Amino acid sequence: MTFRLTILGSNSALPAYGRNQSSQVLEAGKCTFMIDCGEGTQNRLSHFKIKTFRIDHIFISHLHGDHYLGLVGLLKSMHLLKRTKDLYLYGPNGLQEIITVQLKYSQTSLNYSIIFKKTNSSTTEVLYENNHIAVSSFPLDHRIPCTGFLFKEKSKPRRLIKEKLPKLISLTNIGRLKKGDDMLNDTGEVIFKNNELTLPSKKSRSFAYCSDTRYNEGIIAIVKNVSLLYHETTFLDDNELRASHTYHSTAKQAATIAKKANVEQLIIGHYSARYKDITPFKIEAGKYFKDTLLAIEGKTYEIDE
Repeated sequence: MTFRLTILGSNSALPAYGRNQSSQVLEAGKCTFMIDCGEGTQNRLSHFKIKTFRIDHIFISHLHGDHYLGLVGLLKSMHLLKRTKDLYLYGPNGLQEIITVQLKYSQTSLNYSIIFKKTNSSTTEVLYENNHIAVSSFPLDHRIPCTGFLFKEKSKPRRLIKEKLPKLISLTNIGRLKKGDDMLNDTGEVIFKNNELTLPSKKSRSFAYCSDTRYNEGIIAIVKNVSLLYHETTFLDDNELRASHTYHSTAKQAATIAKKANVEQLIIGHYSARYKDITPFKIEAGKYFKDTLLAIEGKTYEIDE
């Protein structure tokens, strides 16, 4: 199953040096999830050839403009492109009112329905799940209510060794083998051990998105062992006091969280417009967590099984 992240916007409050405001797309099998929708997001979707009709779920972390001001334009474009299927929109209290008011005063009646789901910035909760993946929100430490999002694949079945399977194996026994049980005959006796006919399951992958937040060790248990962690790094460590005052993080702090949470890979972004060159972010974070990547717009990061 596909599991990959594409960066649409990597900057913080102001667009600068060709970098745009926060937005990402996660493709997980047949689902395409958008995470935040800063100004200009629909242009980035077009530029990077990501089909908007595939996006059925949009998650907004909080109501600072660099994380949602592109949303109304995108919703209107979906309407103009003749979308008819429901769109699920997850975000904090107030998001539904903002969208409703703008549609009201532009006298826009969408071809499709928006299903709003209000997030809770004080607790962890499951927002969406299907047979393959679950999406949860969790609290972050920001100046206004703000949540991170955790995308986790569910446990996968064991893999059948097709050339070793009996020719007339029943669907019941196939199901048992995939669950890790032994194969039985009609009287319930074991005729094949599971490990004779199957291989271990492929790894279940995960992605955690930590939007605007001060250094917060409370998230470590939530993002522990994830395959890929995105953590904001608005500042470098020489601006640690400013980061704390504005409820943001430094590259060193993001790397420290990644190390303590034992994640596999870290992506850092949400760079302040004061930085033209973002290479120092990778250098600083890399001192504390080796497997650190920069969020580069248009780049897709594959998460392997």
